[in-house]
Amino acid sequence: MRKTTTVRATVESKLKAEAEAVLQKLGLTTSQAITIYLKQITLYKGIPFEIKIPNETTIKALEDAKQKKNLKVFKSAEELFEHLEI
Repeated sequence: MRKTTTVRATVESKLKAEAEAVLQKLGLTTSQAITIYLKQITLYKGIPFEIKIPNETTIKALEDAKQKKNLKVFKSAEELFEHLEI
């Protein structure tokens, strides 16, 4: 299908650069990623993923992770599973 329209969006420079770095590793251009996103919206008849406000526990965990606080480090998957008691 021939492309006949342009989509313009204003986003933070850092966000654009970080996203483009990921897309490059995936072998996609920004235009291709946007096309995939729009196609998924039409297939799902809505946003193709859940959008919600995180609860207080999740917010705290995200902040802790950013600050590298309260992190547990394991030497192996086995050690992790022992800790989780699975």
